[in-house]
Amino acid sequence: MSVKQLMDLSGRVAIVTGGSRGLGLQMAEGLGEMGAKLALTARKQDELDEAVAHLASQGIEATGWACDIGKPETIPAVVDAILAKYGRIDVLVNNAGASWGAPAEDHPLKGWSKVLDVNMTGAFVMSQEVAKKAMIPAKYGRIIVTSSVAGLLGNDSRIFNTVAYNASKHGVIGMMKQLASEWGKYGITANAICPGVFPSKMANGLIEASGPELLAGTPNGRFGNDEDLKGLAVLLASNAGAHINGQAIAIDGGACII
Repeated sequence: MSVKQLMDLSGRVAIVTGGSRGLGLQMAEGLGEMGAKLALTARKQDELDEAVAHLASQGIEATGWACDIGKPETIPAVVDAILAKYGRIDVLVNNAGASWGAPAEDHPLKGWSKVLDVNMTGAFVMSQEVAKKAMIPAKYGRIIVTSSVAGLLGNDSRIFNTVAYNASKHGVIGMMKQLASEWGKYGITANAICPGVFPSKMANGLIEASGPELLAGTPNGRFGNDEDLKGLAVLLASNAGAHINGQAIAIDGGACII
């Protein structure tokens, strides 16, 4: 089978949480370009509508589903509705995320709970629902979680004070590895993408405040762009990545190696 055939996602259905903008929308574009039908989730329907229209302008079929991943009790109904529409779910990209900046000694429990509810609990419940209702019965699935280089190491406290975010991003890697271990027998792979700094609503303030320092520690000498996540997302979502399971892969221009 050719590489093009291995990476072809025609006929596949992919859920992308937090898919209305930023990194989620970038990965959705990549999956859609390779033929996947997309079900995007996010909290705000108007932003989903804009994303769906943007994808449609590129010839990509997508629908938008309002869902607050930080409220896990809302997830089963959304999964049921997507499955009822498409009849299958082949790929799940757990991308929805939240952050909270505060020194660890003063970090409010409210902020800790919010970040972990979205980044860990929501990702787990979404994975559990999709696996149980679609992937395990089909004996096929690709689960991708957006972690972070902050899930691979600690941060420079002169720039970052994000203990809950770091804990959640380390945690989803551990969760992903266990899902890979338990569900590999069903033909399901689970892997994590670990972005470095990409311009986004979450990161723009950080770039403005500490951009030169961040770039000084990045061998590639730039931040992530609008194309950098697409290739890895497609690889992990496709049959080209069928034997990649339980891995956390950094996309950060080499920042985490120095």
